[in-house]
Amino acid sequence: MIQEFKDEMKKMFEMSDLGMMNYFLGMEVMQSSNGIFTCQKKYASDILKRFKMEDCKPVGTPMTTSIKLSKDDESEKVDESLYRGLIGSLQYLTASRPDILFAVSILSRFMHSPRETHFIAAKRILRYIKGTIDLGIFCPKSSEGAVELKGYTDSDWGGCVDDSRSTSGYLFSLNSGVFTWSSKKQETTAQSTAEAEYIAAAAAVNQAIWLRKMLKDLGHEQVEATKIMCDNSSAVSISKNPVFHGRTKHIKIKFHFIREVQQSNEVMLIHCSSEEQLADIFTKPLPKERFETLRQMIGICRQNVKEEC
Repeated sequence: MIQEFKDEMKKMFEMSDLGMMNYFLGMEVMQSSNGIFTCQKKYASDILKRFKMEDCKPVGTPMTTSIKLSKDDESEKVDESLYRGLIGSLQYLTASRPDILFAVSILSRFMHSPRETHFIAAKRILRYIKGTIDLGIFCPKSSEGAVELKGYTDSDWGGCVDDSRSTSGYLFSLNSGVFTWSSKKQETTAQSTAEAEYIAAAAAVNQAIWLRKMLKDLGHEQVEATKIMCDNSSAVSISKNPVFHGRTKHIKIKFHFIREVQQSNEVMLIHCSSEEQLADIFTKPLPKERFETLRQMIGICRQNVKEEC
């Protein structure tokens, strides 16, 4: 795919092929016969030095399972510029470290009035990075044949302390390589877990439609419907049921386009077990064992063990 794209660009512009990419905007790229490994080890090290955390004690997860953060926190205010600089740096690190995406997304909600509690939570992410600084994301080489786009969507329910809104999370892979991910607070307050999952699925479907168009432009049109895995059977049922009733009539119409794209065979929402739900890592803080399992399942590993990812 990459070579085809380069060949097309050469037809339109004067270009020089500098060979395989090794380093780009803070990202280290290692390409081999097994696949592509991307990390930001040097960038992560620079963040630790910048915020004087290079000698900190490592922790096993970026966020504790019991944490409850609020805008109304009564702890002392902290330097807004310092906090924003830290969160901004961590946001760029999520380009190769989706394992910290949820924690960074949560903490970015307090940019306007950060408190000591928020800053301590942000420094915990740095402590996690300290112990996992050599981790990156590995995309294994696919066998010759069709490129299959597949997605996962998930949501918590009412997790935000301030407004009881839920957090949507999704990821997409090409064959077995994860390449795009998201964790974002929903715009409306869901009245049930099914509604929260349905709203999250709508965001994933939007992304799937755009990715399908992009792949078509790159010469890899998706003939079959893109499968999006959801672990809430009620949300899957709502997406297939054209009849509005008491449980769904209050849901905004804009979310019901899921039914239309399924009927046109562009996207198919499919139920999966909670154990198989990869997007779970983007919606809530998880226990260490579950977190590490999902981290490996989405392709995050060390360079010297990437063959095992």
